[in-house]
Parts: sequence; C-alpha cells; structure tokens
Amino acid sequence: MPEQTEIRTTERAAPPPATSDAAVIRDALGVGIAVGLSGFAFGVTSAGVGLSLLQTCALSLLVFTGASQFALVGALAAGGNPLTAAAGAFFLGARNAFYGLRLSAVLGYRATVKPFAAHWVIDETSAVTLAQPDRRTARLGFTVTGLTLYVLWNLTTLAGALGAEALGDTEAWGLDAAGPAVFLALLAPMLKDTVERVAAGLAVVLVMVTLPLLPTGVPVLVSALAAPAVLVVQGRRGRGTALEPGADRADDAGPPARPEGTPESRPATEEDRA
Repeated sequence: MPEQTEIRTTERAAPPPATSDAAVIRDALGVGIAVGLSGFAFGVTSAGVGLSLLQTCALSLLVFTGASQFALVGALAAGGNPLTAAAGAFFLGARNAFYGLRLSAVLGYRATVKPFAAHWVIDETSAVTLAQPDRRTARLGFTVTGLTLYVLWNLTTLAGALGAEALGDTEAWGLDAAGPAVFLALLAPMLKDTVERVAAGLAVVLVMVTLPLLPTGVPVLVSALAAPAVLVVQGRRGRGTALEPGADRADDAGPPARPEGTPESRPATEEDRA
C-alpha cells in the first residue's frame, strides 16, 4: 500500500472585529453622562450631612470614586466615627488599584503619563477600556470616558451642594441611595461565573447580619472577607478534584501483569490438560 501522508492544516484564529472610533466615543459618552449626573446626588447628600461646599467639591476633585464618596458621607450621616467612615471608604476604593494593574498593560502609557491616568482609573473607565479590541481604541475609550465623567461629576457635585438647601431633607428624596444603586448596576453585569456571584452574595449576607450589631462603617469592612473566604473554599475543592483523576487511573489499570513463566501466563501443556 502506498504510504499515506497526513496533512494537517493550522487554522488561525480570526482577528477580533474592528470597532469604529464613533462607536467607542458613543459608548464612552453614554457611560460618562449617565454616571456623571449622579454627582448631583452626592453633592446634595454631602451638604446634607454637614460638609462644607469646599469639602464636598474637594472630595469629587481629589478622590473621584463615587462609591467610596457615598460610603463616606453615608457613614457620617448615620452618625459613624469619621475615622471608621474614612477607613470603609478607603477599602472600598482600594479595588481601583487592581483595576490599575490590568489597565496599565492594556493602555501602555509611559511612566510620565501613568500618575495622571491613575486618577481616572475607576469602575466606568475600566469597563469601557477592557471592552475594546486593541490598544488604540482602548486609549480612546479610557480618555473619553474619564474626561466626560470627571468634568460632569464635578459640575453636578457643585450644583448639588449649592442646591441642597432648596431641596430640604435629603432622606425624603432618597438621594443617598443613588450612588450605591449606580455602583450595583455597574457591578452586576461583571458577575459572570459562579465564584464571583457567590462572593458577592456572601458579602451582602455579611453586611445584613453585622449591620445592626457593629458600628457604622464596620460592616463594609467585614464584607470584604467574603472574597478570600470563597477563594479558600474553591482552592480546597480544586485540590480535592485534582486528586480524583489519579485515583481513577489507578483503579482502571487493573491487576498488574504477571511475569512470564507463572501458571497463569504460560501455555497449557498436555500434562496440564490431562
């Protein structure tokens, strides 16, 4: 028979579809405007708990992470200790450092630009940037989202702080819930696998259980224990699963082969048959 030669063809992965600049700008503006308008709620809430106009605007200009800002003024409004409130806001904002590690590789900015870009590393800019297929559109999405959100957030913060007296009681309007609601709306689509959903659910349970027991601001810190707890359980399950295939292979291998010359392995002779 003639020898048959197997020809293998290597299929290359199709490149990701190109995204037009107009589409990137449209998405970035949509996110920036939608979230930036909630700065009004922060300005009203911050002024309602007793912070001055300068303090309120300084938080938006220098901190610029909405969920942490709302956590700070929310804890102060509930009568929490300022240090505890600041600690809760700090740990909530620490997630941006992990965003920065990922975005640093995606954006590829020079060392002189990174300190300025780091100020815009938040949930919204990270989501828009990571959704782009290449570095050029990633930089475009990051810049447009960051600029739009930063300018609009600070303008609406100023407007909210100035109009707080006209609105009256902020609790009657429920504006203190606007920030957490926006944060949850952005977070929910990012929970794609079971581990992330379990960690988020456990964090909610920890907050609900400890909220009536611990001082204001502390339950937020306790909820941060949900992530390492879920990861520890997942790691133990992973080690247990890794041992199972080896055990299965040992069981399926059957009894060891007998050496030649044993009664079971040598051919039967006439004497044996007799």
